[in-house]
Amino acid sequence: MTEAATADAVAEPYSGRTAWGRNLETPLREFLRTETGSAAVLLGATLAALVWVNVDASSYASLWGTELSIHVGSHGISQDLRGWINTGLMTFFFFVVGLEARREFDMGELRERRRLAIPLFAGLGGMIVPIAIFLAFNAGKPSAHGWGTAMSTDTAFALGLLALVGSHFPTRLRAFLLTISVVDDVLALAVIAVFYSENVAVRALLIAVGIFAVILVVRAVRIHYGFTYHGLVYFVLCAAMWVAMFESGVDPVVVGLLAGLLTFAYPSTRGDLERASDLFRTFREQPTPELAREARLGLAAAISPNERLQQLYHPWTSYVIVPLFALANAGIAVSGSFLAHAYTSPITLGVLFGYVLGKPTGIVGGAMLVTKLTRGKLRPPVGWATVAGAGSVAGIGFTVSILIATLAFNGTELEEAKLGVLSAAVCAALLTWLVYRATALLPTRLRIRALLGTAEAIVDLGAPVDPERDHIRGPVEAPVTVVEYGDFQCPYCGRAEGVLRELLAEHGDVTYVWRHLPLNDVHPWAQQAAEAAEAAAEQGKFWEMHDLLLDHQGRLRVKDLLRYAEELGLDVDRFTDDLRMHTGAARIAEDVDSADLSGVSGTPSFFINGKRHYGAYDIDTLTAAVKAAKARTLIAA
Repeated sequence: MTEAATADAVAEPYSGRTAWGRNLETPLREFLRTETGSAAVLLGATLAALVWVNVDASSYASLWGTELSIHVGSHGISQDLRGWINTGLMTFFFFVVGLEARREFDMGELRERRRLAIPLFAGLGGMIVPIAIFLAFNAGKPSAHGWGTAMSTDTAFALGLLALVGSHFPTRLRAFLLTISVVDDVLALAVIAVFYSENVAVRALLIAVGIFAVILVVRAVRIHYGFTYHGLVYFVLCAAMWVAMFESGVDPVVVGLLAGLLTFAYPSTRGDLERASDLFRTFREQPTPELAREARLGLAAAISPNERLQQLYHPWTSYVIVPLFALANAGIAVSGSFLAHAYTSPITLGVLFGYVLGKPTGIVGGAMLVTKLTRGKLRPPVGWATVAGAGSVAGIGFTVSILIATLAFNGTELEEAKLGVLSAAVCAALLTWLVYRATALLPTRLRIRALLGTAEAIVDLGAPVDPERDHIRGPVEAPVTVVEYGDFQCPYCGRAEGVLRELLAEHGDVTYVWRHLPLNDVHPWAQQAAEAAEAAAEQGKFWEMHDLLLDHQGRLRVKDLLRYAEELGLDVDRFTDDLRMHTGAARIAEDVDSADLSGVSGTPSFFINGKRHYGAYDIDTLTAAVKAAKARTLIAA
């Protein structure tokens, strides 16, 4: 970036929108946003199915019963249209589930392995208790084999409902619910593969296992997803495995989950980003097709295959595939006599009470069991009122529940199971609202504790703040510490500076720390500016120089730095010697090393009480994050 270009960038008026706020959603936030937004589409598809089947049941049955065959030579697969959706398109849905499970395991709350116990036991409890309730209603009856219908949560519907009736629950509830849902979906798929697959053909199953072994070998030699031809290799192998699983009698949607679980997730490294910058710069100098291809592949390689594939497939599964599944499967012919009979049926009642009572009981009970067994060393990342909200909203079972119902039941029994699932969703929404209203009536301090909990947050900051070393603005012993990794030439750092000054002015009990991360591959004057700040620090004027550099990001040449030193009343000769001898270079290198330890690759990057802040850095977002951190500190105290 040229000096003029930088000056132009800085000259733009601050709009209050940041890089994150505009187009750089984090993987988790993007996943949650897509799931929440798709809930409305899913609800619309469900209502459309109900209206359609009650207006013209014959056309509904005729369309989804249409046979569709695919033949290659003498071999072929034939299913009705509903079957292709349930076993074919839904494979992509479970692929996305696998991707998110792997992302949580590699980068999310589950990267600290001991924390897996809470969502694992909560997820298990949220499945075992509903199953037990269903079996209690259906004990000794043939319908007992449909117990799997009562166990799985629909993530999209649950997150969408939270946006409506539980918006004041803490944001971490969504992440906690998501980790439980990941465990839920993985176990549900295992149940489908083991208990709802009939007449298993051993030879075809062994072929599928062999193909999976080939996929593992390909993965071991580092041929990753994402590039055009490498992605084609994986797609062909997974398609062949899907066919083998279909022929074996085991539900082939398991292929999607396995493929997702194998897909790496990792943060972008500075090395990868610098290589991508070099490739793009080379293309800018010589815009040839070959260099364009190399630049495109280099940019793709800087992002983990997990993130690339989630961005590609998640919107399709959420906005197209799952709603299409609902349209094909949610239709129930409703009449007074049917409702009177169904609401006395053990299938409907087992599903209804399994979800509405069993889910919250199992999830809260599972989390409490882990907390008790570990004597409080492991706690949910949210308060117990929030855990109860997660349990109640998890009572919305739809996608996987109806999928299992179609495997377990036929005819009237299937209609009764679907009615139980839909009725449970309505009751779970009401129960979640009641939990929220009851929590809101608690005294303030107790309400904060009930919502946020007392669990220690994962610390993402690789190098703790050291008052003897770090550049600190504000009280050292403040309850909230904000660390920024910044670059004096980065225009986004310049825009964030005004927000931070406003934040510090409004909150006197916040410690602010600046650490250097000059992006030398894109900002040629950033290193020099950082060394100037350190040279000023040698004379006790770091923050004064810091402010000047960010106020004049387009003027960071040596002559400009010397002028700033003179304006601040520094010993210019000593300042010049420190610049020439690169006195501050070692200190800056330490900051860069700590950024690498913390997984930071871009600027500005913020940490609040050691926790990485993802998302926008406008005043409202940062203020909310600081208030939440302050509340957690108060609870811990």
